[in-house]
Amino acid sequence: MTKKQQSAVTILSILIMLLLLLVSRRIWFRGDLTANNAYTLSPVSRNLYNEIDEEIRITYFLSGKLLSVDPAPSEITDLLREYEARSRGKIRVVVRDPGGDIQEVERYGLVPQQFQDVKQDEASFSMVYSGIVIEYLDKSEVLTWVFSLDTLEYDITSRIRSLVRGKRRELGVIACEPQKDWNEYYGYFNQALLESGYSVLPLSPGEEIPDTLPVLFVFGGVEELDEYSLYRIDRYIQLGGRVLFAVESVDMDFFSTWEARLKKDEGLLSMISYYGATVGQSLVLDRAALPVPYQDPVSRQILQIPYAPWVAVLEHQGNKDHVLTSKFGGLDLFWASPLTLTLPDPGTTGELTGEALFTSTPRAWLMTKDFTLRPEQHDLFDAEADISEGEKILALTLEGRFPSWFADVEKPRRQTGETEDEPWTALPEELPDMPVETKESRIVVVGDADIGGALVTYTQRQQRLNFDFLLQVADWLGNDDDIVGIRNRHSGSGRLDRITDELKREGTMLFSRLLNVFILPLCIIITGAYRIFKRKNKKEQSHAL
Repeated sequence: MTKKQQSAVTILSILIMLLLLLVSRRIWFRGDLTANNAYTLSPVSRNLYNEIDEEIRITYFLSGKLLSVDPAPSEITDLLREYEARSRGKIRVVVRDPGGDIQEVERYGLVPQQFQDVKQDEASFSMVYSGIVIEYLDKSEVLTWVFSLDTLEYDITSRIRSLVRGKRRELGVIACEPQKDWNEYYGYFNQALLESGYSVLPLSPGEEIPDTLPVLFVFGGVEELDEYSLYRIDRYIQLGGRVLFAVESVDMDFFSTWEARLKKDEGLLSMISYYGATVGQSLVLDRAALPVPYQDPVSRQILQIPYAPWVAVLEHQGNKDHVLTSKFGGLDLFWASPLTLTLPDPGTTGELTGEALFTSTPRAWLMTKDFTLRPEQHDLFDAEADISEGEKILALTLEGRFPSWFADVEKPRRQTGETEDEPWTALPEELPDMPVETKESRIVVVGDADIGGALVTYTQRQQRLNFDFLLQVADWLGNDDDIVGIRNRHSGSGRLDRITDELKREGTMLFSRLLNVFILPLCIIITGAYRIFKRKNKKEQSHAL
């Protein structure tokens, strides 16, 4: 055998070995050609092994019937294998077909789904599983049904981290308005929190807020939170608690009359303004409007008309320099109030910082009086557009050591109102003292109390956009900054909304017409003429020779 033959045999042998290893899955790789690397583990997931002391066991319970009909289970398996490969032996992945062993999957709480199998024009139905169980020592987390990569990395990484740290992610909520019950009006968002691994603690206004609670969401409360309730929230912030305030200054009775009025502030708006975010006594209306069902009085038909008080915040309106909105996909707001940064004097307690998270379009305006907001009155919406048009801040963040709203003030006592039958009394319970030293905290303010409410389904839009933003706020407030960026990594494109700016829309349409009717045909004609001219010159040169 010659040297050349020996070299060829050696190279072929190495290639065969590599192919065998690839087939056996001992060596494998994944190519990710998506624009935002949607199928590649982020650095925080790749470096989880630094946080893991004992082995993590991930079991993917997958019914075999699903593998042959849908690519999603294979993609999920590949992602789990990547966790295993990057973990340096700290994560072990097992894929199991539960088969007839229903008792085990039911013990974990996995949820089966009905699956239709069509063969030779015959359809059969069966119950299938696609759920993930993550175990660490004697603790476990369960993803009851998984059939998409959309938020899978976020779900797995956040749960692994909570298991390793021995702390279940917890979030307290105060739904202040009586007609907006947490389990009913905010029920969909509550479910989204639970599915993301959060333990939700509903609190009543004035109820004691645990000092160890990492995050608190406050929905509404302008007219419902008295000084006693506000003292508890202020003390929680002084202790380093992190809070989302979803508040608005205009009350809209959309449950019955659709009448609107300015709310009477019992102290919440003043306290938030003292921290550094002022909620305007007005309403934001925008040309980027969501549709609302409206019955035409003449034809009696149900029409979808743009409703300016329902603002569609588009993807490009997010602050790309902030981690919360760096990959912003947009969201929907309902009767939102404008916000202004009004940071206090740095000498009060220390330096505070703040920045806008997302805004309206530049073609938004304010309604400050005569709140006529019924859909059939849409002709009156523009009354103040000429004097208030411009971009409005709709959400912002504050960070630092916040001044106490109750500094040098006597502690309030819970009161009952004075009536003919019941004179004024002060309840005996006394509030705890404010801490001696104020700790660093974070606050997010959104000018809409309905951002996580049932209206997100009423518009038939993507409710996931609102919930994704709120879940990222919960992560950011809880100091999981690195996890925040994972949740929206699947969103390679935001929603494709109609261009609301009339000038931009007309310009885009004109450009499209010119491109298709004139520019492209002209390019083809020029290219053809050039090739004919070049070919003719080539023939003349060959004849001349």
